[in-house]
Amino acid sequence: MIPKPPDPRKAVLDRYAEGGLLLPQASSNLTADLSTARPGPGLWSIAELVAHLLDADLVLAERMKRVIAEDDPPLIAFDEAAWVDRLDSHAMPVDEATALFAANRKWMARVLGAQGEAAFARSGVHAELGRMTLAELIVKANGHLDHHLKFLYAKRANLGVSLYPRYSGNPGH
Repeated sequence: MIPKPPDPRKAVLDRYAEGGLLLPQASSNLTADLSTARPGPGLWSIAELVAHLLDADLVLAERMKRVIAEDDPPLIAFDEAAWVDRLDSHAMPVDEATALFAANRKWMARVLGAQGEAAFARSGVHAELGRMTLAELIVKANGHLDHHLKFLYAKRANLGVSLYPRYSGNPGH
């Protein structure tokens, strides 16, 4: 009997699910003062950065659901800076945001894991980026988290509360 080749989606889906555990760990044990301080790199506080990651992950999950459930759906862009500025992200509790992020990733990992191979080739049209497949949206979610975790760990180090960095994949992506 010829062994079945490994599912190429598994590694990407495992990275996606693992991301739900990384953000709570990366932002753990911070006082309110540390969460709202604005050390470099970047202009956002850790609270704002975590709120942005939550907002973006919820938007990406909504896009994934549309691609799975609808034929050729529009994928609406959003202004991340305006969301952080106008949605009071600075005052949002980090622990609540990370809990929701983790729950969303767990839920979506189940949704994604239940999809057949054909679903990953389904696509929608992003307002700024053009056609995107479900597979590309998942890769985008993984890369987005890793990109911002680099900033979060650097901010922690600049605040004197560094942690050993953990990423869902190659931190250079």
